[in-house]
Amino acid sequence: MFSPRVLKSASSIMCRGFSMGQISRQGKAPDMAEGNAYLLMSNVRNRLREIVGASTNWNDHQQALAERASLSQYLPKSQDELPTRTMKDSEIEVHLPLGTKPELREKYLNFHNSVRFGRILEDLDSLAVLICYSHTHTWNKELKRSPLSIVTALVDKIDMRKQIIYPDCDIKFKGHVTWVGKTSIEAKMHMTQYHDGVYTDVLDATFVMVARDPENKRAAFINPLKPEGPKEEAIFQQGEINKKRRVELGTASLLKVAPTAEERTLIHNQFLNTLDPRTVSFRGRILPPNSVWMEDAKMKGLEICHPQERNIFNRIFGGFLMRKAYELGWANACAFAGCRPSLVAVDDIVFRKPVEIGSLLLLSSQVCYTEGTHVQVRVHTEVLDPLTRQHSTTNVFHFTFLVEKDVSAVVPQSYGESMLYLDGKRHFDETMRNQS
Repeated sequence: MFSPRVLKSASSIMCRGFSMGQISRQGKAPDMAEGNAYLLMSNVRNRLREIVGASTNWNDHQQALAERASLSQYLPKSQDELPTRTMKDSEIEVHLPLGTKPELREKYLNFHNSVRFGRILEDLDSLAVLICYSHTHTWNKELKRSPLSIVTALVDKIDMRKQIIYPDCDIKFKGHVTWVGKTSIEAKMHMTQYHDGVYTDVLDATFVMVARDPENKRAAFINPLKPEGPKEEAIFQQGEINKKRRVELGTASLLKVAPTAEERTLIHNQFLNTLDPRTVSFRGRILPPNSVWMEDAKMKGLEICHPQERNIFNRIFGGFLMRKAYELGWANACAFAGCRPSLVAVDDIVFRKPVEIGSLLLLSSQVCYTEGTHVQVRVHTEVLDPLTRQHSTTNVFHFTFLVEKDVSAVVPQSYGESMLYLDGKRHFDETMRNQS
């Protein structure tokens, strides 16, 4: 939408979208010739640490966070005390120079000679937080650190515009705040990649963040947002629509209300299709042709949450959780379909509870709906307290994958599985509407 504000960093100059051969022939890429310096993705988390006063050293980091409690006195009592900000104030452009800095590729490369999308999810999460701090952190210039704790509440949507991400071509991220409530904030990001002489669209992402006090215990107010011009007003209104849609989806959740009449008919017909005609009984169930029981379309994983994966607030980094959930969901879809899946969309990732360092994180992936060449996967994550043996849900992830051949239908057997099936179908239908 705009020509984004560029964050200056002495160590972050790069030539975007040019091979080393091109650079040697032309001397400098146009951006460098203009004297611009760009923030590299590898420096985003360093910038976040500076903003909140975190440390890369584990012991120092714990001490720094303990000292943040004193910053609560700088929090405003109402949003009216904060200066209004514009969308331009939060605009950021960040580069991932996979083409011009080959040493970065190892971290992002997968065995299919493409980019590990889980790493992109980590980068998007960090960038969304930085965008939101760019909207808020200048309101009190006397402070060297922000008193706000900005954390990811929801990944509303990630829509893929391109299936292949090249491991040796430069990537560019642009983003800015698009909507603000009193304590919540929406950030949109756009990712492109330089290939065959031009930047092409790769994905669009919408994240919803929340502002908390320095100890991340209660909500905190953030600067209001004032749209400038009809285009920004339309973007802001879309944010309002997104909020309303999220509320409606939450109200209509199958965990709260019964399925619709159409959905009940679908499940009943599916049930009738699995009855064994040789036994006039509700208990006699057979698997229809070209089908798989949902029970046989699962995959599980376990992570021990080490300090290395902490975020700037001493909890497990949300991007790490997304990466692990995506990789398990991808593996589940791959094993189910018998071929390599491509991601179509990510939606409705809710961060229900932070994951503490030292937790046992249990991940459970379920193929919950299929249609043609599409596979809908739901990944549920929870923490297990090994002392009390209590389980607490932390996240639910929804991924839509595309494969190269028609896949088997998944068939639920229990009522609970039927609800998972309908929930998967709802997410798939919503993704397909957005793709059209």
